[in-house]
Amino acid sequence: MDLYFSPLACSLATRIALYEAGAQASFIQVDTKHKTLRDGTDFYPVNALGQVPVLRTDDGWLLTENTAILPYVADQFPAARLAPVAGTPERAKLQQWLGFISTELHKAVFVPLLDPTAPHDYARQKVARRLDYLQAHLSGHDYLVGGFTIADAYLAVVLNWAKYCDIDLAQWPAIDAYYRRIVQRPQVARAFAEEVALYKEEQARQ
Repeated sequence: MDLYFSPLACSLATRIALYEAGAQASFIQVDTKHKTLRDGTDFYPVNALGQVPVLRTDDGWLLTENTAILPYVADQFPAARLAPVAGTPERAKLQQWLGFISTELHKAVFVPLLDPTAPHDYARQKVARRLDYLQAHLSGHDYLVGGFTIADAYLAVVLNWAKYCDIDLAQWPAIDAYYRRIVQRPQVARAFAEEVALYKEEQARQ
């Protein structure tokens, strides 16, 4: 498999999932600002939206969107237990959390706040209710669904953006403790460390 990624973007969740699964994969860095690969190749033929992640499967087809890629990776490596069995209530709950992270946090809150050209007031009005909701759940659970899953990988990546958006997670102690615990997992820490280094290199080039 090949993962098209940009350092510290949401594609980091798939890198974490692949590491947790012990999967063999190649990682192809994308400059999402200029929509090119490291060698200058146009990225649009890979994804017409110019966005990451994109996963090229071993069969050669391309898959986009975190809510599709992460379950696909989990199902390819069932021994890693990164997702509950399909068709169970637990799997439905996992999909619910993936939807919440993708639409209510990633797109509704953090994308606007990370974009200097977007109106921030609208997104900031959404922060408290969404993080209060997450705080209530994590106050009684160590993970989103059972043990560590692809949803936790995705949530850790999104919560990492809080510090770039002037959102202090300490206001939500259960979320803060959860985030600090997740990023200490060996494979999560490895993925973050590698992408932080790549992000710094990218910023230096630009």
